[in-house]
Amino acid sequence: MKLIVALGNPGLQYERTRHNIGWRVADELARTQGATWSAGTQALQAEFRLVGEKVVLIKPQTFMNASGKAALPVMQFYKIGPENLLVIQDDLDSPFGLLRLRFGGRHGGQNGVRDIIRVLGGDEGFARLKLGISRPPPGREVSDWVLSKWAEEEGPTLEELTRLGVGAALKWVSSGLKDAQAVYNSTDLRPRPEPVAKPVAVEPPIE
Repeated sequence: MKLIVALGNPGLQYERTRHNIGWRVADELARTQGATWSAGTQALQAEFRLVGEKVVLIKPQTFMNASGKAALPVMQFYKIGPENLLVIQDDLDSPFGLLRLRFGGRHGGQNGVRDIIRVLGGDEGFARLKLGISRPPPGREVSDWVLSKWAEEEGPTLEELTRLGVGAALKWVSSGLKDAQAVYNSTDLRPRPEPVAKPVAVEPPIE
């Protein structure tokens, strides 16, 4: 059995914010798998099966800083260890359009991940699907940036990043972390700079 915890904040005011990109991926994941959300005590929960594996997907309703408070009871009820946990999170330290899967490591300032590590007694041994949202532009506070809504021009990249996030989560379930990393850790949707044309050599005129 696998558990996927998508990080975000409840409430309409947070629905399209950068901090809630994990929920965006979770909603699309549930939709593609025909799973429906049901309300639990501290999380919305959906379930589906993939290659014979039962997958529990949750969106904590405890707000970001207390994500572990929602995740731990589910882990205890289903007896799911950290090795079968995937956390879908936004990542300030990755540019928008970059997707990375990793195992373990520190929380990197992501308060939802920080709280999950806390309730697990300091155990960092779980997988993370990190979706880049970039650092804020100069002069803008991090707290304001992560709670800001996506700009219209970011929409196409956001949709593709969401689609790839769903694929990465499903690959983690079906084939494991290493296979998912091999397929998806090369994802970078940032626009490529236009190649600089080389000057054409001009033959001098014949005297």
